[in-house]
This record gives sequence, structure tokens and C-alpha cells, in this order.
Amino acid sequence: MTGAEIEAAAEMLFQAERTGRQCGLLSLLHPGMTLDEAYAVQAALVARKRAAGARVIGWKIGLTSRAMQQALGIDTPDSGVLLDDMLFAHGATVPRGRFIQPRVEAEIAFATRAPLHGPEVTRDEVLAATDWVAPALEILDTRILRSDPATGRARIITDTVSDNAANAGIVLGPERHAADAFDLRRVGAIVIRDGVVEETGLGAGVLNDPVTGILWLVHRLARYGQGIEAGQILLSGSFIRPVEAPPGSRFHADFGPFGAVGLAFG
Repeated sequence: MTGAEIEAAAEMLFQAERTGRQCGLLSLLHPGMTLDEAYAVQAALVARKRAAGARVIGWKIGLTSRAMQQALGIDTPDSGVLLDDMLFAHGATVPRGRFIQPRVEAEIAFATRAPLHGPEVTRDEVLAATDWVAPALEILDTRILRSDPATGRARIITDTVSDNAANAGIVLGPERHAADAFDLRRVGAIVIRDGVVEETGLGAGVLNDPVTGILWLVHRLARYGQGIEAGQILLSGSFIRPVEAPPGSRFHADFGPFGAVGLAFG
């Protein structure tokens, strides 16, 4: 893709979010699009949001489960940028119409007290740089059509990455724990929508260890001369399948001794 094509794709996504009208698949418009080009579109999209007043507060990691990777025919996670206007309080109600096709995932959030930069960062350094971990819900949304109406072709990884990894919102539970207070592989959640258990999962569903998700992110960012800063929030990846969030739905994620987090949709 040319620089102009990257900027045009970012503008399409920016306007889709602003208007609530999804755009077509970038993978059809640019069939040879690479992952590097998709991340360039994502960066141009985030630049537009920052110019409009949003502030970066962290990162999210997606497509960490084996099932989701197989569904998209990939063998690597993806990442996106968290912005301050994506942060919702525990128990908040999302205004109706805020998102296009929202879905919800359960995750473990990390907050950093020290920066993490470079391809040689280790798991122990990730733990040492972590201020606290907490239960979290991620709100996904798609500014790109999930499938092309003419061909039936589903979106692929380059579409998702371009669309800021389908990132839309984050809700943190009130509990805060030291990173070594729990075996994060065995921290699980029961995700309930409108009183019905929809999904359950364990932290081990994230690359066998949520800390590995953070480590993957640090190493990926290092390839682009980037890193994680102190005071940022990191979503380590979902260990459940995304659950649809229609208007009027209410979510409660019970993480047992680790805590709980809830959200409603107006």
C-alpha cells in the first residue's frame, strides 16, 4: 500500500466510527495488504483519534486463544491501542448507540509501574514492572463489516488489525492484586449475560499464561521501536469467546477470589 492508501483506509475507519456506519473490508479493497501495512493503518487511525483529543492509556492483546487463531487461519496474536475515552467504570451503563456491534470478553488487566522496552525483556521483568493486576471486561466493536454482503467473505486478520484490533472499550473491576498473588493461569471467570452463564474460561487460555501475552506485546512493539510506558493499562487477552452485547443487556463476570466486574448496555 502507498502512504496515501494507508491514510485513506484510516480515514474510512475513523468516519465509520464517527457515523456508526461500517465500511467495507479493507482486505478486499487491498487484497495484498500485509500485517505491517495493517499496523500502519492502525497507527494512522489512532493518530486521528489523538488529534481529536483522545489520550493513549495502554494496549490490548487479541487473538490469543488457539480457537480464535484457527478461526482466522493465523498463528499469532494481534494488538491495539487503548485510549482514555474507551474506559468505563465498573457497573457503568454504555449509552445506547455508542457502539455498532459490541461484544464482550473477559480478561486479566495489568497496570505497569515501570516501562518495558526491547526485544530482550523477560517474563520476570514483566512481573517486576507490573504494579497490579485486576479483573477486566473488554468491549469489542467492528467498524469494518464482519463479512462482505456481495461475496460472503469474512474479514481477516489485516481487517481486524487495521480496525485497532476491534478495540472499543475497557472496564476494570475494583480489586487490585500483586502480580504474584495468584497463579494467573488458573484465574478463571464465569461470564453472565442477563442472568445466564454464557462463557467460562481460565487464564491459561491466553498463550498458556497471561504474562506471556504481555511479553509477546513488548517484543512486538520492540520491532517497531516502541514500548510500554509506566502507568499504562494492558489487556492481556481474552480467555473466552466474545459474547454479543445487544441493547439492554447486562454483564457480570465472576472471577471468584480474584474479583468481579460488570457492565450494562443502554
